[in-house]
Amino acid sequence: MTQPLHALVADDEEAIREMLAAVLTKQGLHVTCVADGKAAVDLYPTLRPAVVLMDIRMPVMTGLEALSEIRKIDRSASIILMTAYAAVETAVQAIKDGAFDYIIKPFDISELLLLVDRVLQMRQMQDDIAVLHRKLSESYRYDRLLTNSPKMMELCQTIAKVARSNATVLVTGESGTGKELVATAIHNNSARAAGPLVKVNCAAVPEGLLESEFFGHEKGAFTGAATRRQGRFEQACQGTLFLDEIGDISPSLQVKLLRVLQEREFERVGGNEVLRSDVRVIVATNRNLEELVRQGTFRQDLYFRLNVVTLRTIPLRERPEDIRLLAEHFLQRFAAENQMDAVGFDNRALDCLLRHSWPGNVRELSNAVERAVIMSTGRVIFPEDLPEQVTRTAEEPGEEVAEPAATLPPGEGQTLRERISQYEAQVIAECLQRNGGNRMRTAQDLGISRRSLLYKLQEYAIA
Repeated sequence: MTQPLHALVADDEEAIREMLAAVLTKQGLHVTCVADGKAAVDLYPTLRPAVVLMDIRMPVMTGLEALSEIRKIDRSASIILMTAYAAVETAVQAIKDGAFDYIIKPFDISELLLLVDRVLQMRQMQDDIAVLHRKLSESYRYDRLLTNSPKMMELCQTIAKVARSNATVLVTGESGTGKELVATAIHNNSARAAGPLVKVNCAAVPEGLLESEFFGHEKGAFTGAATRRQGRFEQACQGTLFLDEIGDISPSLQVKLLRVLQEREFERVGGNEVLRSDVRVIVATNRNLEELVRQGTFRQDLYFRLNVVTLRTIPLRERPEDIRLLAEHFLQRFAAENQMDAVGFDNRALDCLLRHSWPGNVRELSNAVERAVIMSTGRVIFPEDLPEQVTRTAEEPGEEVAEPAATLPPGEGQTLRERISQYEAQVIAECLQRNGGNRMRTAQDLGISRRSLLYKLQEYAIA
């Protein structure tokens, strides 16, 4: 039988403690009440409650001080702060300091229960993500290729077959689609896995240094060559050499690369010793090599030599099933790297991710999620945390747009921005009044997050 979740209530008013204990118990929570912040901090390690409700002004230790101490024990603690004295500035600062949310006394019980329910949903989301990642590691992951897409599954099966051979592989696909990950997967699942995997981005090395980069050089071979240097072919001996952006190498270097692939031998720059090459070569490009051959900028014989096995990576727009999967993976990764508390996406933020076309593919998605984690101030990623180009996609023409509720007044002497701000403040104030001051319902009616509403209330000085 599942054990009930715990709630910890800290308030110096006995009537508030009794009321919250009765309400939360009806919700199926096991409730423990204390009268000050220090007692809450002392009990937290033992109880490990799913949610903590604390008054800000308490004897011995304030709620803000207790918030800081509890987060030293558990950064994932879900704490809702309560106060009869707070200004909106305190609310915003409390959320920045790690509070889950904030409610002002006297509060609406339904609003409080909505907050508690959100906390429990976040907890369930964390548990679901953990289960999802376990399943992924068992079923959906091949090396570091994370996917739930049939097209990608087929690619993974092909990689497994190719890895068993020693054939040269050409990996094609758009930028950001994981060509380097494909090369890594081939190497790690091949007989050469114990050997080195050496990577060269041909586009990042100056043209005059590429030959030395590939084959090494002897001391004194050119100005600055103070010592003998091994090239990448030597470094990758008995392993795999991955040459990215192969379409950018010069015709003269193409000739020398062809010789290595055909005869498995080369000389260092400035040297006469013939060296043998026991290396598997994997190359990648986002360019159309066949077109480059037709244009005469890429050798046809080299193209045929490289094109023994061709693998095409799948653009993210062709594998929409993976967007949420990858976004949640990147969220966990960047939240851990930046010691942030973000654990999930608001439904509207997730909708923005799913609507975006991702021209930069997985790399763009990774960057967008990293930016969102850094910009977030709570545990949930909202649309305003995402890059503008991602949220703009969801607002592009073609969607059915509601007619404006009212026409803006002329506003003689006002700029357009001032008129819009005046109208926005009016709409927020009216909506807040309709909802009896309930911030949660107001935010839902306006289609914004409660945190965004707090910022707007502060900006427009709405009581």
